[in-house]
Amino acid sequence: MMADIAQNIANALMAGSIYGLLAVSLALVFGVLEVPQFAFGAHAMLGAYTVAMLASYGYWIPVAVAIVLMVILGVLVQALIFDPLRNAPPATLFIAAFGLLLVLQGVALILFGPNNHTVEPAISGGTTIFGAMVTYQRMLVVVATVVAVVGLNLFLRYTKTGRSIRAVGQSRTGSLVVGLSPRRIGLITMAIGSALAGLAGALLAPIAQVYPTMGDTIVLKAFIIIVLAGMGSINGALLGGIIIGLCESFGSAYLSLEFKDAYPVVLFVLVLIVRPQGLFGKSVRVA
Repeated sequence: MMADIAQNIANALMAGSIYGLLAVSLALVFGVLEVPQFAFGAHAMLGAYTVAMLASYGYWIPVAVAIVLMVILGVLVQALIFDPLRNAPPATLFIAAFGLLLVLQGVALILFGPNNHTVEPAISGGTTIFGAMVTYQRMLVVVATVVAVVGLNLFLRYTKTGRSIRAVGQSRTGSLVVGLSPRRIGLITMAIGSALAGLAGALLAPIAQVYPTMGDTIVLKAFIIIVLAGMGSINGALLGGIIIGLCESFGSAYLSLEFKDAYPVVLFVLVLIVRPQGLFGKSVRVA
């Protein structure tokens, strides 16, 4: 019994880390730019494909290449699509993000074909923790996610650029008054978000199969997480990812595997009924 519980927790931590990392990238971009970047699911997919296509060079070099490529893609996307639409209605941004998702999936289908690809684990083998069998690759996913989120927190808190990103997120007009460039900060923010999304896909590649639409389910759950946690809450997004992972894992084990993807939605609705601002968001009174 205890071994089963430990195994479910281990599975939840791995899945929740991937969900949480993608949710962190979404929360960062939405919190600063108010862009619902659905296309980050495709960014994760492209990160996974980069690792799969460059597998002959090992694992870490392709991961680094994936991050760099996603940084470049993020800058291009922000400069060519979202920055020109910064004054557009939210629905326009939503349509642009969804359209970009479809375009990137189509490009991946043309370049890599419809067949699934697999990636060898960077670290083979595993160990037993409290009766749960955990592979070293899955442990790597959790550790890498924690390092990435801690690094993002330190960057936002202690660097000049990070403080500028927080300032633009709080007030675009105020940032202009103090001499900051919201356009430049927007490019940097989207680049960081894209890099995190690419890292999520690169971490997922050795654990799951790589195919053009692999990011759809993940990004949907990531959006559930950032609303569940509270819009714009970076650390809350990671914790929300773990909560969703636990919900999926224990629901699949003790209720029904067929409804695995439905459990997060049910939890999402229940939380919003009780706490509309999200688990870690602050309530706002409207006069």
